[in-house]
Amino acid sequence: MAQAITDGTFAAFVQDNTVAMIDCWATWCGPCRMLSPVVDELAVEMEGKVAIGKLNVDENPDVCQQFGIMSIPTMLVFKNGELVDRMVGAHPKSAIQAKLSSLL
Repeated sequence: MAQAITDGTFAAFVQDNTVAMIDCWATWCGPCRMLSPVVDELAVEMEGKVAIGKLNVDENPDVCQQFGIMSIPTMLVFKNGELVDRMVGAHPKSAIQAKLSSLL
């Protein structure tokens, strides 16, 4: 299961993990709800290699403002604490997995 991320835990989560992905979502977002089980599956399958978290955009405006998130779902991908990619929209599991695997 993906870890819940907040404005307060975001920086440590990104810095403490070599490769990290954060799914920015909201409860009212249909595509976000479709993507949620995929993100949770990837969190289990890639445990120990990629840290995966979920950030509720309605409850955590600071990270959204910092990264200019205008559409959700948006997945922010970090390597060594630096933003290296972002995926906007509901992508298939295979595409997300390929993107994350390429950073390992």
